[in-house]
Amino acid sequence: YGAQSPIELLRQFLSQGGWYDRKTHEFRQIVDVGYVAVMGPPGGGRQAVTNRFLRYFHCVAFPELDNASMRQIFGVILRTFAVAYLPEQLLSCCTPLVDAAIDLYGILLREMLPTPAKPHYTFNLRDLASVVQGLLSADPKTTTTPADLTRLWVHESMRVFRDRLISGNDRTWFDDTVRSLVPRHLGMAWEDAVTVELGHLVYGNFMSPGVEPKVYIEITDTQKMVRVVEECLQDYNAVNTKKMPLVMFIDAVSHVARISRVLRQPRGNALLLGVGGSGRQSLTRLAAAMADYDVLQIEISKSYGLTEWREDLKKTLLIAGEDGKNVVFLFTDTQILWESFLEDINNLLNAGDVPNLFDENDTNGIVTSMRPLAQAAGQPLTKMALYNFFVNRARAHLHLVLCMSPASEAFAGRLRNFPSIVNNCTIDFFSEWPEEALKSVASSALECAELGAEHDSVVSCLGRVHQSVEAASIRFLTEQRRYNYVTPTSYLEVLTTFNNLLALKREEVSTAKRRLEIGLEKLQTTEVEVETLKQQIEEMQPVLIRTSAEVEVMMEQIKVDSAEADATRAIVVQEEEVASQKAEECQQIKDSAEKDLAEALPALDAAVAVLRNLKLQDLSEVAKYANPPGGVKLVTEAMCVLKGVPPKMVGSVGQKTADYWEPGKKMLSDAKGLLDSMFNFDKDNIPEKIIAKVQPYIANPDFVPEKIESVSKACTAMCQWVLAMNKYHFVAIEVEPKRKALKGAQEELDLLTQSLIKLRNNLQEVEDKIAGLEAKYNASVAQKEELAAKVADATVKQDRAARLLGGLGGEKARWRETVASLKQAEANLVGDVCVAASAVAYSGPFTSEYRLSLVTCWREQLLKLGIRHSEGASVSRVMADPVRVRSWQLHGLPADTVSTENGIILANARRWPLCIDPQGQANKWIRSMEAEQQVAVCKPSDRDFVRTLENAVHFGKPVVMENVPSTLDPALEPILLKHTYKQAGSTVMKIGDVVIPYHCDFKFYLTTKLPNPHYAPEASVKVCLLNFTVTSEGLEDQLLGLTVAKERPDLEESKNKLVVSNAEMAAQLNDIETTILRLLSESSGNILEDEDLIKTLSQSKVTSNEISAKAAEAAATEAEIDQTRDEYRPVAVRAALLFFCVADMARVDPMYQYSMPWFTTLFTRSIEESPQGQNIAQRLRTLSDHFTYSLYENICRSLFEAHKLLFSFCATVSILRGSGRVNADEWRFLISGSSIDRIDEPNPEPRWLTAAAWNLLTSLATLPAFAGIHASVRDSLDDWRSYFDSSDTHLSPLPREWDVQLGEMQKLCVLRCVRPDKLVPGMQQFVIHHLGRRFVEPPALDLATSFRDSTNVMPIVFVLSPGADPADSLLKFAAEAKMSKKLTCISLGQGQGPIAEHHMAYAIQAGVWVLLQNCHLAASWMPKLEAIVEQYVAEEIHKDYRLWLTSMPSGEFPVSILQHSVKMTIEPPRGIKMNMISSYADFTDKVINSHPKYDAYKRLLYGLCFFHALLQDRRKFGPLGFNIKYEFTTGDLKCCMLQLDTFLARYDEVPFPVLVNLFGHINYG
Repeated sequence: YGAQSPIELLRQFLSQGGWYDRKTHEFRQIVDVGYVAVMGPPGGGRQAVTNRFLRYFHCVAFPELDNASMRQIFGVILRTFAVAYLPEQLLSCCTPLVDAAIDLYGILLREMLPTPAKPHYTFNLRDLASVVQGLLSADPKTTTTPADLTRLWVHESMRVFRDRLISGNDRTWFDDTVRSLVPRHLGMAWEDAVTVELGHLVYGNFMSPGVEPKVYIEITDTQKMVRVVEECLQDYNAVNTKKMPLVMFIDAVSHVARISRVLRQPRGNALLLGVGGSGRQSLTRLAAAMADYDVLQIEISKSYGLTEWREDLKKTLLIAGEDGKNVVFLFTDTQILWESFLEDINNLLNAGDVPNLFDENDTNGIVTSMRPLAQAAGQPLTKMALYNFFVNRARAHLHLVLCMSPASEAFAGRLRNFPSIVNNCTIDFFSEWPEEALKSVASSALECAELGAEHDSVVSCLGRVHQSVEAASIRFLTEQRRYNYVTPTSYLEVLTTFNNLLALKREEVSTAKRRLEIGLEKLQTTEVEVETLKQQIEEMQPVLIRTSAEVEVMMEQIKVDSAEADATRAIVVQEEEVASQKAEECQQIKDSAEKDLAEALPALDAAVAVLRNLKLQDLSEVAKYANPPGGVKLVTEAMCVLKGVPPKMVGSVGQKTADYWEPGKKMLSDAKGLLDSMFNFDKDNIPEKIIAKVQPYIANPDFVPEKIESVSKACTAMCQWVLAMNKYHFVAIEVEPKRKALKGAQEELDLLTQSLIKLRNNLQEVEDKIAGLEAKYNASVAQKEELAAKVADATVKQDRAARLLGGLGGEKARWRETVASLKQAEANLVGDVCVAASAVAYSGPFTSEYRLSLVTCWREQLLKLGIRHSEGASVSRVMADPVRVRSWQLHGLPADTVSTENGIILANARRWPLCIDPQGQANKWIRSMEAEQQVAVCKPSDRDFVRTLENAVHFGKPVVMENVPSTLDPALEPILLKHTYKQAGSTVMKIGDVVIPYHCDFKFYLTTKLPNPHYAPEASVKVCLLNFTVTSEGLEDQLLGLTVAKERPDLEESKNKLVVSNAEMAAQLNDIETTILRLLSESSGNILEDEDLIKTLSQSKVTSNEISAKAAEAAATEAEIDQTRDEYRPVAVRAALLFFCVADMARVDPMYQYSMPWFTTLFTRSIEESPQGQNIAQRLRTLSDHFTYSLYENICRSLFEAHKLLFSFCATVSILRGSGRVNADEWRFLISGSSIDRIDEPNPEPRWLTAAAWNLLTSLATLPAFAGIHASVRDSLDDWRSYFDSSDTHLSPLPREWDVQLGEMQKLCVLRCVRPDKLVPGMQQFVIHHLGRRFVEPPALDLATSFRDSTNVMPIVFVLSPGADPADSLLKFAAEAKMSKKLTCISLGQGQGPIAEHHMAYAIQAGVWVLLQNCHLAASWMPKLEAIVEQYVAEEIHKDYRLWLTSMPSGEFPVSILQHSVKMTIEPPRGIKMNMISSYADFTDKVINSHPKYDAYKRLLYGLCFFHALLQDRRKFGPLGFNIKYEFTTGDLKCCMLQLDTFLARYDEVPFPVLVNLFGHINYG
């Protein structure tokens, strides 16, 4: 009723002086507190304040400034600046510029009003001040003429006003307005003031990076501006780990300039409006980096809350205020976990501070740090002054940049609730990228794609694809009410996908073509080699025969020569034996002689060794002795004797003695000659005479080396030599006979040896001859063997070639065709990948008809741009791998086209998939497909889902997150965006506060059961949305399988086995062909030389042929089975049509949610329960009819009365449309009331035929079946008037031939034109005609039946309508089921959620029933309820446990619970009579008659029930009944009945005043 809780609380204080303490219930008196309230005028989201509150205030109005006041204020400001800084000639421009600004501001206030689509179109004086503030930024050096200043004013006006406009029309209007103001106020032509297009009018202070001070000047060189910004981007990426791969085009650079302008302004804040992925955050970071500002942004985690938010705000304010750093606080609407975040932002924008943000300790720290700074600035040093100094300092250094999406449902409400977001921010709207931007980005992204001459065409094509998807998304929303956002990020995604898929397909096609070409080359080479081998064999055979004969002849000659050689060899052996004996005898004699000589030889060797060491000087010294010592003399004499030197006779005659000293001295004087003679002395022929003379010396005891050594070294050597010669002589005498014997034996041996040599020479000649013959023989044999080997090799190769060609020759033609097709595919690859990449990036959220429309549009663009592509190119044709698709289908992927496309998109998309999966098909398929990889399953409602994800990321496991709501948890962002980075050489990912090693095998799948989720653009760009809603084709196949499995289980089992078998065989065939081609391509040299390879290829082909034969046989068998199965297809078709009819009911009411498992369970049960037929045709009719009614019964139980006929009619039409008996144009006319065209003719009878009816008839007449119906009406007005006036028009025949000519549906179209009030009974009759009367007579609600359909894990939901309360019916049923003492009732509301959880936890174990009433009042607790119900496991819950829920229709009620529950609608009876009957239903005659005051009780009870029925029935008259739809329930009536019984028992007389007051004023009034 317009009451606002905060206002009412304040009003209580003003009227009562305080409030009650909610804990102690004591009244708290507030003293010495006064209030000053501030408010804006109502409107624009501001509500009116009640007079009951305003009466406590003295109101003072602050009217808006008039133009004169604004002119005075801003004129003084601008003139003061101009006098101080600008040239004198510009002073005259100040007043006109201010006038122009005020005029523009006034026009915008009048013309650009806020609307639901443009809630930010609000303007205030801050905007006007911002324009003037921009003029104060004029650079005196470059602003020298009025045109310069005017251009700056135009620019600032554009930045403040134009940048927030969202449509091209609005911007064009603004441009025209500004163009008109310049000549009007400034007296100069527009062309003189602004010489560039308005879109290219840019000012900035970033054109000279690093130069201080930065000057705010006009940027006339657009290309240079782009280059400067690109350089800044490179600098940013060089110093930041998180790179921004941006492409700088004109539009993006303009946004950078706009953000830079805001950041350079004092206390400048920006509100960037645009869908997620439009570059708002990236460009803000770049602009901040260009200004050398730090960017701070909160990081959302699972545990992020208000405490963390406050800490982040503290950190930001302390950096800006205490440290004095320039900071940009970047905040997006996806980070708004609580609306209180925006409340704090609103305070920061307004006052630069957040109330109660800093505690006492924080404040003391701030005051302490600010004291020296404030003292230096001459500020007061009080605590309040210091804190204010801190706040002002923070405001000076802090810039808030808010990024919001205008597509958000909460956007308009947030702007209303927090007006500072608009009032204190400069708004920049990021519109769709222009064509120039699309081309620029695409051209840059596709540089590495090597597109050649098609580069420009592909760039244009992808831009047009993006625009076509934008248009399709608008149509998708208009026609289907489904949201799909196409953002710049989507465009970047399609470019990346195009590059990836093009590289993948090029490699794939190239590899396949190369293998096939090599295979063909090998086959062709083999064919040529077969002829060569045949010729070689023919040529080698005669040579082989001739060589064999020559070998035989040589073999005979070798035998003869070998015999001769053997005889000679025998003689040689005999002679060798004799010679050997003689040689042995000689050796014995020699050994004996040498043995004897060995005794003397050591002494001789020793003497020779001493002589060798003797020096000539030593000998010469001996010769110098005049009187030699005895030893010397003795040795000299011995030497002379041995050498035969005669002595000198001395002494008297007769007494002469031999003196050897003189001749010895002479001998010693020739030392060299002496030594040579000693070395060469003939020791073997010493005369006996000399030996005899020497003997006395030898016998002399002094003639030993030891004694002589003391006298002379030289004499010692000679002594040893003499002794050695003497000893050797005597030994030689003993050896001499042996020597002679040896000599004789040796001579005899020599003779024998000569004879032996002759014999050996003869033998050698014979052997050489034999060796020559053998060599010739061996050569001939080798030649023979070589020829034989060549012949054998050629024969083997011929055999291998025959096997190879026999096995693979049949593939030659097919391979040639495949190579040709691959060459064509390679030529068409760019165009085909354009379509495929576009489908992967864009088509996921769309339904089949939209996908087909888009692909057709894309192919048309390819034709227009001349890009080669395959005919009928689509994502399935380009990217589908038949073997892989068949494998998917075995794991549960439906076989329809849309599901196959979804599988291909899921496999090739770069982003993780988010499957819109209301029927659970995608979830089931993914779980089955990833089962071998140990897939983990979690839900956002799980407490430990983050831990599950962390483990999967670490160990590389797949994860399925199911039941994803329409808002993605912020904790998922790093996973969705794949934010990985390198740490210590490993790839890691930060999830929340934990750094996890990232495994490359990790996979993430998200599924949601929401049939039509609305994901914000920011969420949409992070995932690959895939619409897995079941299609008619896919559902039909599934239901056919269920039908045949029940009716012919043997047939279905065979079919399933064949499907698996065929898939395996197809995979084997593919693997075998791949193996054959790989082996052929990898083989080197002559393939015929590799026996193992030939065997492998032959065996592979044999296996392939066997599998092909089996596959053909299986295909034939499968075709026969399919033919039999198709007999049951009409049942599946009917059921599929009805399913979509049921699914469409969710559009009527959000509570009408039904799951695929529920539907299939009902379908299966209907097959089992339906009566058998005598033949297949009768059985099919029985199955269809039984299921149709069974579905009607179950659905009607959960539908409101107003929708039951609607369902029956829609089901009927769906069945007829499925059989082709409904024309689409006629059906469209019936539901919309118009056709494409209309015949322009005047109304022939406006008195009874209304203009609306005639317009409908003339529209209907344009349809073929109704051609001429308007003329029939015109020509037969009386007949048609009778038809019009009939009280049962829907049952009356149509005039003239039309009754026979038109069918039932067509008659409804006529009825819609002429008597629309009879359309509902006409629809009812239509249903009766086609389906029977039972389809318009819904069965009565039966709690017992609904209870039987429920389980301990399947809740029972009562869908309420105003005035209905099922509590009494449930209590009665509980009593009947003997559960009345085990029923817990909880009415949900504030704080009841935890209580309900407690009771549910107990009931699960104890087998108690729990009734949760009014779930719609606990919307915030519904996700918790959903999480609890999802975790139910039948085996872990008591079998008697039941969860009963009641709720009004609400979009907040969990869809998953609705889909997996038994639903019943509870409505109050319609009409006074039915209300009365319902009220009396709980009473029996016995109860009424047994009352003590029967007469009064009976009358009062009737009056009370009639009063209740009257109040209920008044509501159907809308505002005429009650201006507000009051919810009078049976609970009100029950309460009154209890009070009636109590007061009648208490009073003797009926207390009418009391009852009237209780019933009329308290309970109902």
